[in-house]
Amino acid sequence: MHAPRSAYIHVPFCRHRCGYCNFTVIADRQDLHRSYLQALQAELELLGEPKEVDTLFLGGGTPTELRLSEFGELVELLHYWFPLADNGEFTTEANPEDITSDYVEIFQKAGINRVSLGGQSFNSEKLETLERNHNSEQLRACFEMLASISSVSMDLIFGVPGESLDQWIVDLNSLLEFNPTHLSTYGLTIEKGTPFWSRFEKGELQELSDDEQREFYLTARRILRAKGYHHYEVSNYARPGYECRHNEAYWFGEQYYAAGPGAARFVNGYREVNHQSTTAYIRKALNGQSVVAESERVTGEDLHREILIFALRRLDGITDEWFQQKTGVKPMELAGKEIDMFIEQGFMQRQNGRLSLTEQGLLVSDSLWPHLL
Repeated sequence: MHAPRSAYIHVPFCRHRCGYCNFTVIADRQDLHRSYLQALQAELELLGEPKEVDTLFLGGGTPTELRLSEFGELVELLHYWFPLADNGEFTTEANPEDITSDYVEIFQKAGINRVSLGGQSFNSEKLETLERNHNSEQLRACFEMLASISSVSMDLIFGVPGESLDQWIVDLNSLLEFNPTHLSTYGLTIEKGTPFWSRFEKGELQELSDDEQREFYLTARRILRAKGYHHYEVSNYARPGYECRHNEAYWFGEQYYAAGPGAARFVNGYREVNHQSTTAYIRKALNGQSVVAESERVTGEDLHREILIFALRRLDGITDEWFQQKTGVKPMELAGKEIDMFIEQGFMQRQNGRLSLTEQGLLVSDSLWPHLL
């Protein structure tokens, strides 16, 4: 396998933890920003030498929770360790309430050419339920301020307790007014360990039924495709040519670097995950100890099955040629029985030499993958 051409940096800070969030984040700890940057530098020094990449992604948490000067330091550190190739894609996630003209200026200076906004909704009741700190006016202002950035993406959540299909359609159309180059739609899931879970157990929050979730998902798919968006992955839509290249590296089974608390990397055939706790990560990095919490070598059939699953999340699917070039085997040699079963059940299709999910398959994709592992 050739050297990774992508890098992910995890910035774990948030102003507060939203009720549905189960990511590696730490809330309201500005006092840790400085030591986090020092710990990140210590981790990156283990690379030994700078590694040129085609895609660089700052995720979180909330990278824009860093003060301007700290964000500037972070970017400088990354410019050194992960210099971006010509025509590279440099993405940062951002919270609408953090975006100011000064922040946009620092994005431009840093060469950030893709901003992913954690907008979630334009509906004030929905934003309140989701415990978001921004309002629709701030979102509108964001799109104006970010006009100079070549690609702006936004996340939308559907299926929030009490939300009607009509409200969801209004939300989608509110976002489409700004003509984003990319958007992601996610159904709200209430997961164990999140603040929403205890409210769900007490009966304060209800999840939408599977039928309602399907209806919301398919409505978004219909509206967005009619507006010319390419539905290219289970949850992702883009104007043609604006697909997220960083995420595509994951879906194509490429290797990638990653740094920061809870960050997962795939380098030299090893999948590694860093310590989830920000304080443990900082302590270990600054003491010269390993920040890796888990490490496993993924090779042979296990790796091939992973590549199959990731690649099939893409709606264009895969050809036998591509898969064989990547793994040395054909999809049917690897998982013929399961693939035949999915085709028979109407979840997958074979068209023009491509194996891909059908619309039915899209709706249940998460339940298909365990059969292929």
